[in-house]
Amino acid sequence: MRLTPDHWLDAGFDALVAKGAHALAAEPLARQIGSTKGSFYWHFKDVPAYHAALIDRWRSDALAHLVEALAADRPADQRLRQFGHHVLTDQVEATLRIWAQSNDQMATALGEVDAERLTYLSLLLRELGLSNADFARALQAALIGVPHLTQDPSVQRATFDTLVDTILAL
Repeated sequence: MRLTPDHWLDAGFDALVAKGAHALAAEPLARQIGSTKGSFYWHFKDVPAYHAALIDRWRSDALAHLVEALAADRPADQRLRQFGHHVLTDQVEATLRIWAQSNDQMATALGEVDAERLTYLSLLLRELGLSNADFARALQAALIGVPHLTQDPSVQRATFDTLVDTILAL
């Protein structure tokens, strides 16, 4: 099989989840996918360029999901839950947030995505008659923090849904 940049990026996201940002180097990635460092360097100028490509792909995917979510034709409460569940299923994001503590590019990308997500959450809450910006921030904080508390997807979703239920009951 001929490897493409996408193969390398997918391998990077897998390595990030399994081993953290230190695994995002040519040699361990090549071993992971059974290839050579030469193949890595065929697709990426160097490791920083690879890191930039990983960050760009995650940002693009996250923002594309927001566009899809905005176009959804369902009641706001359903869109809110579905959006939260989608974010919580991204196993990569929690590790990206750790990486962002030492990588300015990642921190910038997360900031951009977080700002857009906060806008979307605020929009949904306004559609539900709730204009307090702290509610949207609380939901976003849950989406960021819950994956650091538990790896169990059902517990993550239940925790988020409980917060949504509490806010909607106000």
